Amino acid sequence: MNRILIGKGERPVHLLTRYANRHGLVAGATGTGKSVSLLVLAEGFSRLGVPVFIADVKGDIAGLAVPGVMNEKIRERVDRIGISDYTQEGNPVIFWDVYGQCGHPVKATISEMGPTLLGRILELTEVQMGVLEIVFRLADEQGLLLLDLDDLRALLGLVAASRKEVSAAYGLVSAQSVAAIQRALLSLGDREAEALFGEPALELPDLMRTDLSGRGIIHILTADRLILKPRLYSSLLLWILSELFENLPEAGDLDGPKLVCFLDEAHLLFDDAPPVLRRRVEQAVRLIRSKGVGLYFCSQYPDDLPNDILGQLGNRIQHTLRAFTPRDQKAVRSAAETFAVNPKLDVARVISELGVGEALVSTLQEKGLPMPVERTLICPPRCRMGAITPEERLTVRARSPLGGKYDTRLNRESAHEILARRTAATEASEPQTPGRRAEAPSEDRSGLGGLLWGTKRRQGMLETMAKQAARTIGSQIGRQILRGVLGGILGGSSRR
Repeated sequence: MNRILIGKGERPVHLLTRYANRHGLVAGATGTGKSVSLLVLAEGFSRLGVPVFIADVKGDIAGLAVPGVMNEKIRERVDRIGISDYTQEGNPVIFWDVYGQCGHPVKATISEMGPTLLGRILELTEVQMGVLEIVFRLADEQGLLLLDLDDLRALLGLVAASRKEVSAAYGLVSAQSVAAIQRALLSLGDREAEALFGEPALELPDLMRTDLSGRGIIHILTADRLILKPRLYSSLLLWILSELFENLPEAGDLDGPKLVCFLDEAHLLFDDAPPVLRRRVEQAVRLIRSKGVGLYFCSQYPDDLPNDILGQLGNRIQHTLRAFTPRDQKAVRSAAETFAVNPKLDVARVISELGVGEALVSTLQEKGLPMPVERTLICPPRCRMGAITPEERLTVRARSPLGGKYDTRLNRESAHEILARRTAATEASEPQTPGRRAEAPSEDRSGLGGLLWGTKRRQGMLETMAKQAARTIGSQIGRQILRGVLGGILGGSSRR
């Protein structure tokens, strides 16, 4: 049976890949060795042919790409654990970066992100979220692709100019709510988050690759800059989770997962999340294992995660927690209660005594039963434990098979271009009736005055377009885009 050696307690402690899709938790205070545990698990999955996606929020996960260097501490640990086949080696790695500087750009389209996650990024109120959902529904039913922020701005402009018609067809849309969304989009652009939205959007099959030798490719999202925008970071991870959940077929019981995702700083996924979003995430986590995906949450405290999520995590690695404050003491008690009981171990006491590189480990064994918790000396990774140089990163990136696909930004026809073309066509076809007053040559049409005049002149055309949209709702049902539990598109419809 395929398994990953995690370390050694009274006996060797393994993670059985057959139960790796029952999800897991890696927790512990800062500086206690969580990153080392992540490295051991990630390279273990890769050696067994399982692709991995992992977020690198500090820069030390990038060491997976290059071999480690032997020293006395590593040699001593290898001997204590009894690793007979230990060799230091790098792993097949592909780097990703929202900003495109430290890896291939990772992008999502506005349509794929959906109103739920986009509203969270924009920090909208419940009322504003309702308006955003109307905007998305209008776009979906009219076949208007929302690929980047320009598309969304263009559609918001149409809705703002034609509120009466849109409100009659879809529900009340207030000028204040539309303006608030527009301001939030402006702020989003100012924070450089526009880099996330556009094409080419990340495609799931590219995360589920193996190399020519059959090893699973480890996809590392460089997130040391992205983590400074917590809602953007967490919404990107939730979008990837949504894409996997909505689009992968049912897989049943497998000998190993199709993909394993490590979600660092996992508490950010749930901080300030509205109840409806939290329920949807919990549903996705509960059901995604049947698609062959394993999720491993990484955070300081187990109770950073909702109880319904914790109850789904069958494989646990708990590094030390320092009980200096009442909050810490409560976290220690909470963590101790989540493990399968070992009569030989006082978990509540040991959890504060663990050294760096030690952890309390419990994994699912035969028949899916959790093993009694073991105080475990964690294996040393075979890769480098730490950051890599810019030159090493460039070398790894140059070997990537995906550069030609993702490194060049695309800008195909979408809502922005379609609406602009319709407006131009309507202006060109307007008849000059005899009774119509000609444009006064002396009238000032420059600056703000000209902009306001042009806006008023186009408003009638925009209202006509909105009325046409409202009249054709019934005939558009067959073209509607279907959205899943997190608001993402089912079947990747936005790439048609």
